[in-house]
Amino acid sequence: MDEIPLSALLTVLVVLLALSGFFSLSETAMMASNRFRLRHQAQSGHHGAAKALALLNQTDKMLGVILLGNNLVNSAAATLVSVITIALFGDEKWALGAGTLAVTFAILVFSEITPKIIGATYADRLAVMLGHVLTPLLRLFYPAVWFINLFVSGLLQLFRLTPNNSGEATQLSPEELRSLVLESSHVIPQKHRAILSSLFELNNITVEDVMTPRGSIEILDLDLPWDEVRTQLATSHHSRLPTCRESLDQLVGILPVRRLLASIGDPEFDEAALMSQLQAPYYIPAGTAIFSQLTFFQENRQRIGFVVDEYGDILGLLTLEDIIEEFVGDFTTSLPGLGHELKWSPEDDAIVEGSRPLRDINRMLDLDFPLDGPKTLNGLILEHLQDIPESGLSLKLNGIPVEVLQTQDRSVITVRIYRPETS
Repeated sequence: MDEIPLSALLTVLVVLLALSGFFSLSETAMMASNRFRLRHQAQSGHHGAAKALALLNQTDKMLGVILLGNNLVNSAAATLVSVITIALFGDEKWALGAGTLAVTFAILVFSEITPKIIGATYADRLAVMLGHVLTPLLRLFYPAVWFINLFVSGLLQLFRLTPNNSGEATQLSPEELRSLVLESSHVIPQKHRAILSSLFELNNITVEDVMTPRGSIEILDLDLPWDEVRTQLATSHHSRLPTCRESLDQLVGILPVRRLLASIGDPEFDEAALMSQLQAPYYIPAGTAIFSQLTFFQENRQRIGFVVDEYGDILGLLTLEDIIEEFVGDFTTSLPGLGHELKWSPEDDAIVEGSRPLRDINRMLDLDFPLDGPKTLNGLILEHLQDIPESGLSLKLNGIPVEVLQTQDRSVITVRIYRPETS
């Protein structure tokens, strides 16, 4: 070793530490890279992404070549430090110990921690570049990697562990995929994110959650005087009207109002002409999942249906627009005087219709009314009190202060909700 200059040995040591850092960076970057992004880039024709994805699909071989190189370089660096220490200080034990500590410190700082932090931080950028380097390295050292993996495979079989190298995409549960969407705020616009998030909840929402309650359905009563029937047809804001005699318990059918607009002013327009345009009602069992009902609407070419309980009593009305609005937001024209948006006033209260669905209130006001019972605020109040409340009554529902402002007949019309105090 006397003929080898010390400067040359130090240069080789620096190169070995740099190579060790490269392998450490490669290991972390490849394992931390986003396979979905790599797959998308590979499908778009990115060669580096395709090579990186191919390496990730044979993880045992990729890790084999990386760790083989890393351990060889680290061992060589440790040996070289011993040679340099002996050349400088002889066989002094303290010098050998100090040299061991020095090379350990250098490997940790320059070849392990720093490269791995860089690899984890820029994993997706580095992976597509590392694919070009690691692929030829794997081909070069394939015999050694294959031989080492023989022992690795035997050890894994001994512990009954089977690595998955099939290249299949990582399976995500619906909840995990939903969390992934919600966390992608810097990539997906807020409106798109809200729609995707709502789609994941469709199987957990039933038709009763989004239907128009029976008490809020506008009906066309054929038992009314004919002039009143014609006036209602001319002024209705709905394109379809449930047609009945006296009440929904005697439902006759669904009337497509638009088909009659040209005939309403005709003196010869009578009940017989109206009845000829009626469509048969479509019934939906209570408890049907929204996503299933959307499929049923499509298969049966329907746009409107009546939700019925186990006894056949009508609970409410569901339209295709109700389902679509559940995940894209309100888009249909609202009735005059009725607002859809809810928000807290400067006094930390909000005036809410009693017929408003609890899910809407929870979503818009960030509250926590229970959803496993009544679907509307009116129903929740009546269930809680077991009676028809009087105006001015105050109560707490699930810790949320509520004041009844107006009641009519057997229902609560308007309610003031106070923002609950945060603990």
